[in-house]
Amino acid sequence: MKVFNKSFTHQEAIPEQGIAAALEVMRSGRLHRYNTADGEQSQVDLLELEFAAYLGVPYCLACASGGYALHVAMRAAGVQPGDKVLCNAFTLAPVPGAIHNSGAEPVLVETASDYCIDAPDLEYKAETSGAKYLLLSHMRGHIADMDRIMAICERHGLCLIEDCAHTMGASWKGRKSGTFGDVACFSTQTYKHLNAGEGGLLTTRDDSLMARAIICSGSYMLYARHAAAPPSQAFDNIRYQTPNFSGRMDNLRAAVLRPQLAELDRRCARWNRLHALIAATLAASPWVLMPARAPQEAYVASSVQFSLPGFSDAQLRRVVDACAGRGVVLKWFGEPEPQGYTSRYDSWRYLGDMPRLPQTEAVLHDLLDMRIPLTFSEDDCSLIASIIVDEVQAAAART
Repeated sequence: MKVFNKSFTHQEAIPEQGIAAALEVMRSGRLHRYNTADGEQSQVDLLELEFAAYLGVPYCLACASGGYALHVAMRAAGVQPGDKVLCNAFTLAPVPGAIHNSGAEPVLVETASDYCIDAPDLEYKAETSGAKYLLLSHMRGHIADMDRIMAICERHGLCLIEDCAHTMGASWKGRKSGTFGDVACFSTQTYKHLNAGEGGLLTTRDDSLMARAIICSGSYMLYARHAAAPPSQAFDNIRYQTPNFSGRMDNLRAAVLRPQLAELDRRCARWNRLHALIAATLAASPWVLMPARAPQEAYVASSVQFSLPGFSDAQLRRVVDACAGRGVVLKWFGEPEPQGYTSRYDSWRYLGDMPRLPQTEAVLHDLLDMRIPLTFSEDDCSLIASIIVDEVQAAAART
């Protein structure tokens, strides 16, 4: 019986250019983003300019984490305590956590069979909830029909906040993820598309929103030293009205990220090659259902998701455990108890009593997920896929 013996948490090395830049920052002792000489641009300034240019937007703010960027985005967009915020029911805990942190009330939206937010339920809840904000999570890299989402936002006057933690480099009809909403947030946590250990990036085209975000991030009155930022007059009143929630990125992390950003498109293409290899093998199994993906979606598949329709809890548990015994780490989003980074909406009990979401529960019950590190080769991915298919077949035979 073949066994896979590589780590699912071992990332690619930081590029040598990033290591050299990080050493230079450490030798200087100037890790803080504002510790610069007159006229000098810090590593954080340069990262913000480069990421804004990559997305084709004017403004970018580098933050301490993706979750912090989400919180600041909501505060800067005007979310107040008690406001209702529409949000995917299928997402990771930092997303509802950011809503809770703002004092707002989440309105969870059902999940469609393609793992994206359910557009009819979104339309209904936009009509009936009174919410004026949508925090849209492109969960595990699956992009919903953005034409339909934007039409719903326009009809109901929704401010769209995009959570692009899993879609950096992806696009819909050639338009990059993160450029549809009023504001977007990205993550540079270790298992995302750029690796700084922790980190986040906030982008927008809106002068006032960006001015509030910069003050929120902890600029004090140093906002004029931001390069990827609106003109200083945008801060004239905002600087007196906006609290400081210090959560800046430092120069050390920015130095590590900049060379990775230059390699992002190459990385995305390689992720997709590995994903395609795994997905083709899984899709050939009569027990495996791969999600439908629209031709308008140019995704970045740094992970793979698939469903096992009709499998019982015991069978799904058997697949996960048997694959783990052969070195393949799967996550089951329908797990009754939170595990690792995964949790179901009904485990976020700090949100209070939430209405049941039967469609989401049905989708998550069958849903398995696997990370695809770029340290894996094509042969590795072929072996992994064959192990999964073997164990799915074995579990299917044991009803």
